[in-house]
Parts: sequence; structure tokens; C-alpha cells
Amino acid sequence: MKQPVPAGLRAAVQELRPLLEQLSLDLHTTPETRFEEHYAAEQLAGRLAAAGFEVSKGVAGLPTAFTATHRGPVDGPTVAVLLEYDALPGIGHACGHNLIAAGGLTAAVAAAAVRPDHPGTLTVIGTPGEEGGGGKILMLERGVFDDVDAAVMFHPGDRSLMARHALAVCHLRLTFHGVAAHAAKMPWDGRSAAAGAQLFLTAVDSLRQFVPPTARVHGIIAHGGSAPNVVPDRTEVDLFVREATSAALDALVPRVLAAADGAALATGTTVETAETAPRYAERNDNLVMGRRIAAYTAGLGLELEPPSPANPAGSSDIGNVSIKLPAIHPYVQICPRDTPSHSVPMREAARSPRAHEAATTMATAMAALVLDLLGDPEFLTAVREEFHASVPRPTADAEVHTPAPRPAAGQEPS
Repeated sequence: MKQPVPAGLRAAVQELRPLLEQLSLDLHTTPETRFEEHYAAEQLAGRLAAAGFEVSKGVAGLPTAFTATHRGPVDGPTVAVLLEYDALPGIGHACGHNLIAAGGLTAAVAAAAVRPDHPGTLTVIGTPGEEGGGGKILMLERGVFDDVDAAVMFHPGDRSLMARHALAVCHLRLTFHGVAAHAAKMPWDGRSAAAGAQLFLTAVDSLRQFVPPTARVHGIIAHGGSAPNVVPDRTEVDLFVREATSAALDALVPRVLAAADGAALATGTTVETAETAPRYAERNDNLVMGRRIAAYTAGLGLELEPPSPANPAGSSDIGNVSIKLPAIHPYVQICPRDTPSHSVPMREAARSPRAHEAATTMATAMAALVLDLLGDPEFLTAVREEFHASVPRPTADAEVHTPAPRPAAGQEPS
């Protein structure tokens, strides 16, 4: 079903198109990793302030987080447009967060410009550290979302989707400790932390046969040792454990940790494990909002595919927001289908004319959705009803936290 976007709103977004492109390219050429997005946060906050939004920086104790608020003359709901702007280490904006930031800002500024007298509050929330930092989760825990009735954002990708399931994830760092020794002269005096890590990764490979097909366990050796002729006394493994739901993830993580303990015991080493970010929950896309934005994009010539199990995704901290309040996270195609995320081709696509055209279309539809949420009480009621019917209750009621590191496990080195 197609729904036309009001002509005035389309014109407002087109007027802002040069800003969207300039800002997107500026962020793309100045990539900053999680919680280090000082330049991006300043650029975004400054442009929102210039557009008449009331800006607060460093919210929730995060230096690169911010809010920008546009209040209407009468009471009403609070609708949030979420921005992401962190890049990936080493590869830059290969997830297209430059487009999320520029497009989301454009949507909010256009909506406020067309309807300055809108009811309620339009707020833009700058959320740092999505790539493994859990910025939205920290902001959620610290009250930034307490008064928000609905949250919207979009994400670039290899296809255009109304909604897409995302996996719950636990970010683990496992540090194996051994005893250093000369690897040629007296290796028997050493206990290899690298051997502990190697055996652990072999155990994880063996575990994969006995976990559901929805599970994902993958990682890297972040530090393997200092020199080939020295038995390594410290090795670090960074590992992601993912599952379809938070409940399933809670059941899988202890099995992975048991494998680490067993590897340490077998190699005469010890292992310390820590979660390096809050756990990301699965995504609960609000389909009432999803269908509305899909109708708007269809009216603009962009068809969003319906959600399907055939469209798997990674994980995002928007999941934790989506189980606390209605939220959407549609995707817009910026590159050929099956282009991998977090790749050089995706990074290059995120600065292309095609990407900016797609972001403009999504910004237009998102601005229309925001005004509907602010000004149509019946629509917002339907959004709330769908949310309460769909939210996974056990996860929603659970406290989200970052567990403390586990004590070292395994036989003490000798």
C-alpha cells in the first residue's frame, strides 16, 4: 500500500539534501570508533542547534552522547529519532553509520521545520558506541529514554527491508595466563597461554555441532604472544556469542565459558573472562510503525521487503530499546544485493550517490512517520497496542547489566 508524503515535507527534505550529503561525506572521511566520536558529535549537535533544537551534550555520562529537543506549544508524546555515528576499527564507515546520522538529522530538522507547532516533543538522541559498546543500553539504563513514547531510525544495507530480526549477543574477552619460558631451551618450564586459547577455540568448534542453528559463536585471537621463541604467558581471545533470543543466549554463554575453563585446566593455565559490553537483546520491530514507513517509501518509489527468516542480521543495541518501548529499524539498499556488511565494498557504497539518494528517501518517509506519531493519537495508540502484544516479557522485565569479570579458572601454573 502506498501513502503519499505531503508535498511540503518532501520539499523540506529536498532543500536539506545538500546538508545531508555534505554531512554524510564529512563523517565518512573522519571515521571515529566507539565512544571516540568527538568530531561527529560536535558536527551533529551544532547543526541541530542551528536548526532551533535545544541541545544537551555529554548526556548519560557519555562524552559523545547528546540529545537535541524541539518542543511543540502543547503537550503530547515524545518521539525520538536515533542517530548512530561510530565507525569500525581499521575499516571506517563500513556499516554506513554516516548515513544513519545524516539521514536521521535531516528527517528531524525537516519535520520540525514543516510543523513547528507540532504537539509534544521531537527529540534527536545521539547514541555513540553501537559497534560493540552498547551506547544505547547505557543511555537506556541511565534514564535517557524514560519519557520516550516511540523511537525511529534506519540502517543502510544490501537490501531494503521493513524489519529484520537481530540476534542477542554477548561480547566476551577471555584472557589465558600461563608461564613464560624459552621455547627452545626449556619449554617444559613454561605453560602456554596460546595453547589454552587454541584448545578453547577447538572446543568451541566442537560445540557448534550441538547448538541450535540460530546460534553463532565467533572470535579472534586479539593477542597471541610477544615472540615465537618465548612461551606465551598471556593470550587474549575476543569472542561474540549470539542467539535468537536473550533467553537462549543466557543458556548458551555458560557452555562457552565451561569450554574455556576446560581448556585452561588441560593446558595448566588459568583463564579470566569478562563481558566487554552490555548484552545486546534481540530486536522487537514495531510492525505498525514498520507498515506505515513502508507505505511512505512505496509512495516515494521505494518498496521495502517484509520481514523474513531468510533475511538474517547481526546484532544491535537498538534491540534493548525495542523491548522497552516501540521502535523500528528498517533497512535501505545502498549497494548490490549480498554485498557483505563491514567490508570495503560496503564502506565505499556508504559514500556513493546511490546511498545519498536512498538516505534522502528514507529521511523523507521517517519525517512523515515522526509527524504521524506526534499528531495522530489513534495511530500512536495502535503502535502502543502492538508493542505490548509483541514484546518478549521475560527479557523486558530483566535488568540489563554488564557482569563483573569471572575469577580465573583452571589449574594454577606451575
